[in-house]
Amino acid sequence: MTALGGCALVATSATPAGAHGGGHGSGTGHGSGGARAYVALGDSYTSGPLIPQQVDANCARSDRNYPSLVSARIRTSAFKDVSCGGATTEHMWKPQGTNGPQLDALSRNTDLVTVQIGGNDIGFGSIISTCAGLYAQDPSGDPCRRHYRTKGVDQLSVTIARTAPKIAQVLWAVRARAPHARVVVVGYPALLPDDGSGCAPQVPFATKDFPYLRDTEKRLNLMLRLVALVSRAEYVDTYGPTVGHDMCKSPEVRWIEPLRPSAPAAPAHPNAKGEAAMAEAVLNRLDRGRR
Repeated sequence: MTALGGCALVATSATPAGAHGGGHGSGTGHGSGGARAYVALGDSYTSGPLIPQQVDANCARSDRNYPSLVSARIRTSAFKDVSCGGATTEHMWKPQGTNGPQLDALSRNTDLVTVQIGGNDIGFGSIISTCAGLYAQDPSGDPCRRHYRTKGVDQLSVTIARTAPKIAQVLWAVRARAPHARVVVVGYPALLPDDGSGCAPQVPFATKDFPYLRDTEKRLNLMLRLVALVSRAEYVDTYGPTVGHDMCKSPEVRWIEPLRPSAPAAPAHPNAKGEAAMAEAVLNRLDRGRR
């Protein structure tokens, strides 16, 4: 995003759009149907903060993030990864620090676009800080859920609904700039146990807030899926393939690092294994062809 992991936890300034470009060779590769020009748009879940090797410190971008892995596997003729830690939907059109608008990387020659955005629009950086701060007040309860509930209405659900038109606008703009491209919306991986169990104090949320935050991420992913559908884009589920590898698991099993990472990654973000898992999900989607 970020979904629970908040890109507020990583640097948000950036370098000029398209700084990590260049080709990986041409030819027919995994699901490629031949050489293609690929552009990756997104936030820190796309960029891979702190995962070696970092190729753009300002945008917290790794050469082992899922776009780089996908590009290598499908053997793109041209590749531009302009994902950037801290990005929101507005950074598709507006500069982010020294980084130009992400949409500027697109052209009529673009064949493939992946888009992973929306988590920072939801504000999960502040959500994770708020929920962790409320943990001590009621460790066995749901202080975070109660905090975000106003007059019987869950405000995070409202925020997700209000983000949907922003995602739709992004996809419309992608279509306008890259009319021949295959457009793929990438969802967010499983950050917390899918069964609703907790793991405080490793992840300092109250017991009943674990299922609440799990469901919040699922609502975000459902929104992304539905907007992709009505926008005639494809959707990649990265949640299902990453269940059982959340930040509550042991270091050798997890693909999402907790708030105190043990592997090179930002807190509450995918590590190298998580980026590889998301790459596989994208490649599987590409293999199935356009719908």
